[in-house]
Amino acid sequence: MGLAGLEKEYDAVLSGLPGSRDIVGDPFGRSLDVVSDAQAEQGQSIVSTIDEDIQYAAEQTLKKVVEDFKAKRAMAVVMEPATGEVLAMANAPLFDTGNFGQVDEQLRRNSVIVDQYEPGSTFKIVTMAAALEAGLVTPETRLRLKPTIRVWDRTVRESHRDQPAVRDWSVTQILAQSSNVGTVMIAQQVGEEGLEQMIRRFGFVQKTDIDFPGEAAGLMPPLEEWSGSTIGNIPIGQGISVTPLQLATAYAVIANNGVYVKPHLVRTSNRRSGERSVVSPEVAGQLKRMLRAVVQEGTGQAAAIEGYAVAGKTGTAQKIDPETRRYSSTLFLSSFAGMIPVEAPRLVVLVVVDEPTVAYYGSSVAAPAFAEIADFALKHLEIPPSTGELSSTSTGG
Repeated sequence: MGLAGLEKEYDAVLSGLPGSRDIVGDPFGRSLDVVSDAQAEQGQSIVSTIDEDIQYAAEQTLKKVVEDFKAKRAMAVVMEPATGEVLAMANAPLFDTGNFGQVDEQLRRNSVIVDQYEPGSTFKIVTMAAALEAGLVTPETRLRLKPTIRVWDRTVRESHRDQPAVRDWSVTQILAQSSNVGTVMIAQQVGEEGLEQMIRRFGFVQKTDIDFPGEAAGLMPPLEEWSGSTIGNIPIGQGISVTPLQLATAYAVIANNGVYVKPHLVRTSNRRSGERSVVSPEVAGQLKRMLRAVVQEGTGQAAAIEGYAVAGKTGTAQKIDPETRRYSSTLFLSSFAGMIPVEAPRLVVLVVVDEPTVAYYGSSVAAPAFAEIADFALKHLEIPPSTGELSSTSTGG
């Protein structure tokens, strides 16, 4: 009987059915007649989408990240955006799978699917998508940013304090430099209803229905419970919880020209199940170019891979201190989500590092790990180097 993971999910398929035979016997135990005879049915085989080489490489990278940055744990997902196939789903610290029953439950958890966290700046693509889809801004639209912005009873500050006090930045620059102030200004144009609808269109706050037990749905307050300051925190990835799988799937939507494909771990004849449109191909193209700018000139430069055009977004999220119930100044989640090659994305890769202590910015912790995993996967799958960029978008400034 399957105890966990795919073996538990597909237990009925793998196990088959036992045979049975009813006989009439005499008092001495001798068979006199066969009343019924049901043949046993052999269990069926399943084929996992996991690529064992990419899985191993991802695990080894995460193991090193946890050791180098003295982190609590780390997670990674590698997906094919066009098919929804998950090629790697890794967690660290590692454990001996041959001794599964004796391993601590926390280590056995597939955190990519069952755990929720506040995503931080990697979530800003949702705010940008809502504004672009509604025609409120273009990637070239310029906004005048101040060091802070007041939203009801909350003051939103920039996470990177080395930015100029007053800036005249394009929307692309706002994403590339991960400006909290600029993102909130754009969210205010979108409005609460528009933002909430886009969050749900991307598939957050509901299960992806991946074929793996124990999936979490994510958390967001109902729209009627949003306070005056909610529009100042959810747009920048605070006050909402997602799973790593949900976030990777959202980036796969952008990579797949705005189309959502349900992620899965077992190969089926229907390789594009659950397909639906989230944003237009035009908006998906704009977002790809904007995410490309993040790696070219913004916070994600450490995610660059020689010979390939990489697009993605860094995230550095404060965690809630379990004692004070307030955002901690020492506990962080560092992440990077990206796609390669950007002109025709074949892979989406997400790396999340929980509570790194040596450094904590996504740009210095998660982005290099993304590059290492993605570089191996590209070469292993023999994906040719980039032959050209997407049409350029001015970032101004």
